[in-house]
Amino acid sequence: MYRSLLPALLLASPAFAEVPKVVTDIAPVQGLVASVMGDLGTPDLLIPASASPHSHALKPSEARALQQADLVFWIGEELSPDLARKIDSIAQAGSAVSLFDLPGTRHLAARDDVLFAEPGAQGDHDHGGHDEEAHDHDAHDDHGHDDHAHEDHHDHGHEAGGHHHEGDDPHAWLSVDNAATWLTAIAESLAAQDPENAQTYAANAEAAQARIAEARAAAEATLAPVKDNHFVVFHDAFQYYEDSFGLTVLGAISLSDATTPSPARLDALRDALSGAAAACVFAEPQFDPRLIAAVTEGAGTPVAEIDPLGATLEPGPGFYPALIEDMAQRIADCAAQ
Repeated sequence: MYRSLLPALLLASPAFAEVPKVVTDIAPVQGLVASVMGDLGTPDLLIPASASPHSHALKPSEARALQQADLVFWIGEELSPDLARKIDSIAQAGSAVSLFDLPGTRHLAARDDVLFAEPGAQGDHDHGGHDEEAHDHDAHDDHGHDDHAHEDHHDHGHEAGGHHHEGDDPHAWLSVDNAATWLTAIAESLAAQDPENAQTYAANAEAAQARIAEARAAAEATLAPVKDNHFVVFHDAFQYYEDSFGLTVLGAISLSDATTPSPARLDALRDALSGAAAACVFAEPQFDPRLIAAVTEGAGTPVAEIDPLGATLEPGPGFYPALIEDMAQRIADCAAQ
């Protein structure tokens, strides 16, 4: 099991620490950390945005960066099992901050159905604003299941502390609420190693939260005209985005772990699309587009690219808000075709 973070970081720090050397797993996490570090430093990226975090194996240069890092911010082993093994074997003890394990993080259960919504329905899900169904780690003492259930997915509650969240969808960075929560924890972790700059980290985190709130409002306005549409995605990576903005995804070609779909799954989606139930099918740059063609053949459904990792966006402090707005615009543009 990988080594975890916060208790060790918060206990003792040198009085005059240098700015920590920081690495992150994926580009959205790098953007969040960069927004907290500001001018003090730039976090390194371990998994290129052009690669799938589900299957990426670290190159020697990436492994060296991990080994030399004072802090590692990553989603968790649910998203990147190979990185989990590397953190366990070569990262500095107590350096790894699993964002997926942080208190207050919203979890949604991974979906395994072929279809997530009825093809003939319109606007049948209101994913946004279900705070009563959200769960965080400090709300449960026993690793059991919460009694609340959503129409298409249920939430799992687990206590914090490095537990494996089997069955949970790991794409939790696409929840804007999670991102805002993580910014505070990122600032606290950086401040624990670099107390001289604690106020800067805290101020940067607060400013980044405000910018995310602006991006959320902009995305809501962009998506408002298409909320009654249905979509199909390449792999089930967008559930937290759906939940944040009240969108409805009809189904996914591949499950949330990006495993190769069965022929029966492809046939079911092709049948659903034959009834023109979906306004758009979204491809991802990290995966083979030929599977999209296998599902959309003869349906005439528009296809557009949407990327939960933001491979085409500029890295840096503005990355995460840009990702939220860019995804909204791509969804709206495709639905308008």
